[in-house]
Amino acid sequence: MNRNDVNPVGELTLRTLAMPADANAAGDIFGGWVMAQMDLACGIRAAERAKGRVVTAAVKEMSFAKPMKVGDTLCIYIDITRVGRTSMTLRVEAWAQRYLSDLMERVTHADFVMVALDSLGKPTPIPDEK
Repeated sequence: MNRNDVNPVGELTLRTLAMPADANAAGDIFGGWVMAQMDLACGIRAAERAKGRVVTAAVKEMSFAKPMKVGDTLCIYIDITRVGRTSMTLRVEAWAQRYLSDLMERVTHADFVMVALDSLGKPTPIPDEK
């Protein structure tokens, strides 16, 4: 699959507005806020696929190519790239739709590993997709 920074890859899972409370004094959005939104989106998508509770087990390398600014809309796209017995890997792309513009720029991307858990908090098999 061709991955680039021209068009988002995956399913749009979350959209949210970057607000002043999420920014530093220069108006740049904190990277930790962006990462938290990515984790939130992974939780949504992975729970849908696992049909139950999931937790984040790992986040693979992440670097920020572009800044997010106050007023930008953060768009999180997710592509499930691997499903194992109890875990799955999700390719996550964070894109900024620039304030009052149609311009979309990729801010960062990473692979998140999510694990399905049962009601006791133990890893549980992920059901086959139907």
